[in-house]
Amino acid sequence: MGFLSEELIVPDTSILISKKLTALIDKGELKRVRIFVPEFVVDELQAQASRGKEIGFLGLDEIKELRKRKVKLEIGGRKPTLEEIRLAKQGRIDALIREIAQEKKATLYTKDFVQAAVAEVYGVKVRYIKDDKEPEELDFIPHLTKTTMSLHFKVDCVPFAKRGSPKKWKVEKIGKKKMTKKEFNFLANTILRSIRGQKHCFIEMDEHGAMVLQVRDMRVAITRPPFSDGEEITIVRPIVKLKIDDYKLSEKLKKRIGEQPEGIIIAGPPGSGKSTLAASLAEFYHSLGKVVKTMEQPRDLQVSEGITQYGALAKDFGRTAEVLLLVRPDYTIYDELRSTRDFNIFSDLRLAGVGMVGVVHASRPIESIERFLGRVDLGILPSIVDTIIFVDKGEIQEVYSLSYSVKVPAGMTETDLARPVIEVCSFETGEPKYEIYTYGDQTVVIPIKPGIGGRVISGLSAEGLMGIALKQIEKSVQKYAPDPTVEATSNSSVKVTVGKRSAAKVIGKGGRNIEKLEKKFGVHIDVVEG
Repeated sequence: MGFLSEELIVPDTSILISKKLTALIDKGELKRVRIFVPEFVVDELQAQASRGKEIGFLGLDEIKELRKRKVKLEIGGRKPTLEEIRLAKQGRIDALIREIAQEKKATLYTKDFVQAAVAEVYGVKVRYIKDDKEPEELDFIPHLTKTTMSLHFKVDCVPFAKRGSPKKWKVEKIGKKKMTKKEFNFLANTILRSIRGQKHCFIEMDEHGAMVLQVRDMRVAITRPPFSDGEEITIVRPIVKLKIDDYKLSEKLKKRIGEQPEGIIIAGPPGSGKSTLAASLAEFYHSLGKVVKTMEQPRDLQVSEGITQYGALAKDFGRTAEVLLLVRPDYTIYDELRSTRDFNIFSDLRLAGVGMVGVVHASRPIESIERFLGRVDLGILPSIVDTIIFVDKGEIQEVYSLSYSVKVPAGMTETDLARPVIEVCSFETGEPKYEIYTYGDQTVVIPIKPGIGGRVISGLSAEGLMGIALKQIEKSVQKYAPDPTVEATSNSSVKVTVGKRSAAKVIGKGGRNIEKLEKKFGVHIDVVEG
């Protein structure tokens, strides 16, 4: 029997992160081996871990596990220079690892296909480890019953599940003991190993102390200090997938959604079923033969293969929008609109002719519209959004439509007070609910309701509206006269008292100044000397 020599292995970061070496050793596939880990690799893993990135912890943990096996392990070589660290993203560290493997006449072990291909080009002995065909079984899967909305694991706390439906749910403990840090790390590592190379598994965000992954239909958030006060894993998943017919829409609304919508906003509080409805709309448009795309971060809408889900290109949805304009979809689902940047991107795509469906957090339907105010010009708002669908507890509660006209706002009587007004009405009945218009330097949202003799203001009284005007008029008059006295004489008239020397300045030549103020504030102004 001949003497079997040791195999010298040089691992790169990808193989250590995958924890594949310990798996091969435990299976008996690697015997009589000596492992040389370059300082470049340890430094890279340390840098990742220091930035709170989970992959760094995985790789360092793998080195610790290798020391526990009966294999010879050595860490050596020089440390990378600052220039090499700076060029790490351009592949410089990978090149250094290949050079060490070549110098030592060792076998480079990697799970990076490009690294393996380049190593072969340079004549480096390499073993490329492909991903397992089947993902590793996750310990928490048995806890994901049909009614489980989310699972919560935190160090020094008993794990629990949130079960039920958006209408009614409760918290149930899924363990008897508090989770230890060791158990937490094992669970986090298992999740990260299971997603590598698997279909429909993505790392959506990886920042210092926070990582968000999409694992098939599950959204997994892993947080650590300093971002969170303790190590925590939250697993959220949808428990229902509905078709548009399941919402029991009226024929009028079905027609609006199917034939006429220009810009739809789905609004509701967190966990109300907004994304479920958005996915249903995406499937509905897809069934009509339309080209449908989504913009999501994370990409967790449950849609069919024919609907492509886009993330933020280079961490910027503006770049994603540029791609969408080249792809030319009929409809785009934007889940969710949060920042001013999101609202501007939604508006730009809509004005470019793309049918848009946006998802917005809001406790009331009108709040979703108020989120646009100040971010887009008021006059083009109905061209951006024409339908508001408010969802709560998994059901559609209200539907509003927007229209634009020039009219006298509710609560005003003078015909010369007409101005551009956006009316927000009940879609089903046509009953006006709100009016939005500029009043002086402010944009006001006025709730209205039917009343005797026409519509009267509720929520913000006519007196309250006049109070806004008085302050604005006083501020404007102060440009011409010090210490003016401004008071309302009726719901549409104001008296301004100024000194004798100031009255002419306030009125202006030919009454220009006062006429300008009357048009600006929508009230009749009398100037008197005091």
